[in-house]
Amino acid sequence: MPKRVVDLREQRALLDIASYGRRGPGHRPLTRAEVEHVSRTARRVPEVMIKVSGGARSLRGVRAHLDYIGREGEGVVETDDGAQLHEKGFEKALVKDWDLDLDEHRRHTQQAVAVARKPPKLVHNLVFSMPKGTPPDNVHAAVRKFATQKFALQHRYAMALHTDQGHPHVHVVVKAVSEQGERLNIRKATLREWRQDFARYLRDLGVEANATERAVRGEVRPQKATGIHRAMMRGASTLWRDRAQSVARELASGGLRPELGSERLVDTRRDVVRGWNAMAQLLDEQGHRELATVVRRFVDRMPPPSTEKQWIAGELKARVARARGNERGPSR
Repeated sequence: MPKRVVDLREQRALLDIASYGRRGPGHRPLTRAEVEHVSRTARRVPEVMIKVSGGARSLRGVRAHLDYIGREGEGVVETDDGAQLHEKGFEKALVKDWDLDLDEHRRHTQQAVAVARKPPKLVHNLVFSMPKGTPPDNVHAAVRKFATQKFALQHRYAMALHTDQGHPHVHVVVKAVSEQGERLNIRKATLREWRQDFARYLRDLGVEANATERAVRGEVRPQKATGIHRAMMRGASTLWRDRAQSVARELASGGLRPELGSERLVDTRRDVVRGWNAMAQLLDEQGHRELATVVRRFVDRMPPPSTEKQWIAGELKARVARARGNERGPSR
């Protein structure tokens, strides 16, 4: 899997902390919203997550995913018109109501012109989630408000709350083509804006929630696609196993080989740290001394930057150390 390194010199973050490291004299005062955002990030308030978990390109795929989020008729699926669907087979009627059969027909007609192209998605599959302990009803309400604000009277959608995986999350299926004939394109900037809005709706409900780029938070644990992550948690990911075995061989042969992108990762972290230190100084100058102290402590506690391979190596070494500790048993 290709590595994704966030370079703050090229990609604007939600909290553009790197720019503070390059600021000149007479920087404008921080707004209340900016101070609050800094405070949430430095205090490590739970981060919202929005994933595009895929999207069906066929009617069969749409029906299968709707059936999945509806727990095969045992769960409740809420639609954009307020209907509560909970009977097995609801997905067939919903696909017809959304006119997806017509969309598929038009798409196949267009494909006759460009046979080599992949068919466009009929729907986008989204997942909105928060960490364990967040009230599920609040997560559901925040996603409902989000969907109403972003998609109502434009893109048809359906959603379902799941709580069985330890953390509350809401699946949302959005029709890719709006009622006005416009296609929904989800880009990185779209997801940044969506995360900010989702976090704000949660805060309106009294739930602490934040939306900040991983690099700005000093996050080093690699992200995986939803399916790979689930397989990793079950210990069934062949990709994870292959990567771990490859790293283990490198460690056994004398150490990790250099990786492309590792220097860029270090440069990004340097920009982030410089920006946070400048932010702490600015907070001091503007009278937010307590928050400035929190920010400095936040920077001091950032784990060192690491690539996926370095992270895997650390996990393997930790497992070996735990196994040796278990073999020795409790000391007398």
